Amino acid sequence: MQTKEQRFKLFSWLVILVVIAISVIFINVMRRNSRMETNLDEYMPKQHPAFLYSDQAEEWFNIKDGILIAIENQGGIYNTQTLQKIKDITIQLQDMDEFDDNDVISLYTADNITGSDDGLEVRAFYTIVPDDKERLDDLKKSIRTNDMVYRRLVSMDETVGLIVAGMNDEPFTPEFYKKILSFAKSFESDSDKIYVAGRPIVEGTMALLGPADMKKMVPIVLVVIALVLYLLLGSVRASSATLISVFVSSIYAFGLMALLKIPIYSVSTMIPVMLIAIGVAYGIYFYNHLEQYFAKNPGTNRSDAVLHVLKILWKPLAMAAFTTMIGFASLLTSQVYPIKYFGVFTAFGIFMAFVLALLFLPATVMVTGYRPKQQKTKFKNIQLPVLLRITDKLLAYKKLVIITTILIVLLSIIGIQRVWINSSFLDNFEKNSEIVKTDAFVNSKFGGTSTLNVVLESKESDVFKHPENLRLIDRMQKQTQQLAKVGNSFSLADYLKRMNMVMNADDPDFYTIPETSDHVAQYLLLYEMSGDPENLTRVINYDYSQTNITFQLKGDDSKTIKEALNEIEKFKGDFWKQGITVNYAGSGYKALVFTGLILEGQIKSILISLLMVLVLLTLMFRSLKAGLIGSAPIIITAFISFGVMGLFNIPLNTATALLSSIAIGIGIDYAIHFIENYRGNLAKSGDKLQALYDTMIQKGKAILFNAVVVISGFLVLLFSVFPPNRTLGALVSMNMFTSLLGTLSIMMVLIFTMNVFVKRNKATKR
Repeated sequence: MQTKEQRFKLFSWLVILVVIAISVIFINVMRRNSRMETNLDEYMPKQHPAFLYSDQAEEWFNIKDGILIAIENQGGIYNTQTLQKIKDITIQLQDMDEFDDNDVISLYTADNITGSDDGLEVRAFYTIVPDDKERLDDLKKSIRTNDMVYRRLVSMDETVGLIVAGMNDEPFTPEFYKKILSFAKSFESDSDKIYVAGRPIVEGTMALLGPADMKKMVPIVLVVIALVLYLLLGSVRASSATLISVFVSSIYAFGLMALLKIPIYSVSTMIPVMLIAIGVAYGIYFYNHLEQYFAKNPGTNRSDAVLHVLKILWKPLAMAAFTTMIGFASLLTSQVYPIKYFGVFTAFGIFMAFVLALLFLPATVMVTGYRPKQQKTKFKNIQLPVLLRITDKLLAYKKLVIITTILIVLLSIIGIQRVWINSSFLDNFEKNSEIVKTDAFVNSKFGGTSTLNVVLESKESDVFKHPENLRLIDRMQKQTQQLAKVGNSFSLADYLKRMNMVMNADDPDFYTIPETSDHVAQYLLLYEMSGDPENLTRVINYDYSQTNITFQLKGDDSKTIKEALNEIEKFKGDFWKQGITVNYAGSGYKALVFTGLILEGQIKSILISLLMVLVLLTLMFRSLKAGLIGSAPIIITAFISFGVMGLFNIPLNTATALLSSIAIGIGIDYAIHFIENYRGNLAKSGDKLQALYDTMIQKGKAILFNAVVVISGFLVLLFSVFPPNRTLGALVSMNMFTSLLGTLSIMMVLIFTMNVFVKRNKATKR
């Protein structure tokens, strides 16, 4: 008959085999289904009214995010070689399946509206590339006097020409990203330099850097955590088993994502770092208890030791795991898909790390054996009297501790009022990265690489043939363009001002909106007869009841977009008097709505997670007082975290929006383990001071070790290629440190001062 030890060992082998089998299945699923989401529109909720309207407006006016190819010749673009390249690039882009002919705009395809003896004439600036000085000078003159292309497709210093190619709805694949970059760069020469920018290029760059960043980060965090674990645990077996368990939890999280065909977003690349940094804490607690048991019971068999540890550890470990999961699961309230999915799958990964800590770690002890530490590690013998002296000092100056905490919170509140939201996708990259420098170059030469579309609507037809409405549009454009970050704008008014001037012998005094509706109608009819009427569909609908004004912005951040919107909103009342409503569309506006959703989700996440943690702690300890005091460290940490963001001008974005949930989810672990241990010690001794001493001796070191590992893990994010991830790593590390200090200082003082659990245990006051 098998002994208990043998049965347990057999069960342990079964657990290990099942863990391996599930891992292999998930890895195969990941190979088949995993993909990086590169379309930034997919980050946003499709059913939100703002996005529904924007999508509709994009169909009405063929609004598309364009790839911008700029060709620079420092001697000037008016030479045969450069103009030929502009033509060749344009034609070859039109031949690509990803673009429609009418969506590729350059000097070669742009309309040159001129006047003639017969009326209005619309023709190309050139079809055959000029090859002599006279024709080049004529081209230069025609461009300089045409505001529809000058400073839009040709820079003011005339050294850069721009080709804008609006993409079709097909996904922007990494393969096409490489193809378009290779295609553009093939036109470079000693005299001509090529720049490629635009939102699709930003998406493609993120698609390449995201997986590369994850591949780099996971090995680094494993090495760092392995080193720290060995220094803390002093055991290769224990460190290896802990690392394997948390690595497997990451495989399970991404495997489930792949199984459900949920794409990997840029923020998802942080999930392995999170799980590894968080999950190792469970291993530390497990092996810490195991070591203590072997120290008190030398010669005991492994099965008895493991079962004893599981019996006393499962409850506080479950508390810690589920409160951490609550912190991340609260992100479900966000309407931003990357944040929502990050919360769900990180919570699932934490659950699997918890399960593996209770099954896989004991199984490895049974199969590979366990040798209690004999050698002294650098961190093993933290002098316990030091912890006790710290406890005495904090209790002796408890009023000072409380006052200092209040002052820190008040200072944090000042900082919180300065927190701002940043929607910029370009800020995901290094300031000196190629994508950022290219974007800055194109912005410096042209109106801007980001766009904001203003859509005006009326219930009546022909409203936008009325000169007073067109003049109002023109005034709105001019006033908004006075902002530093607003470059050009384009509307039906620009077409009509150009037509009016050329029909009046190119007299600049007539570069105005025509005087009467009849003149407007006449010019539009002449244009439709002479040019390509489809070009007008970008700015006006068929019955002239809807019109689109495009503003080019020199930044994709929320501050720039808000400044432009504030100016536009000043005209809302004037349009309303004309029976015209003002609406917004395009990627710039959607990015702004996106930031609002981030803030809304952040507030909901904090409130829900704090409330749920408070309720859970109250139920766990059957005491509202214990629940409130146990929540104190994470509440204080949340204040400090956002206070620091405000004071140091750190914006809230898709990465830092995760901060509160991470801080609450992880930081509460320290409070749970401390309070649970304190309650048990108080029940034994009946003396609250002795209970504090015992808790500091038994749990102080483990909590400190836990914090060291978690902080070390998150500091690895400082190696990320994405600046927001680095900021998040630094802030979370700071949060873990403040949670640790809060638990071992203000919370401990409050537990002692407020006599938590004392009445129940009838302990005498000391």
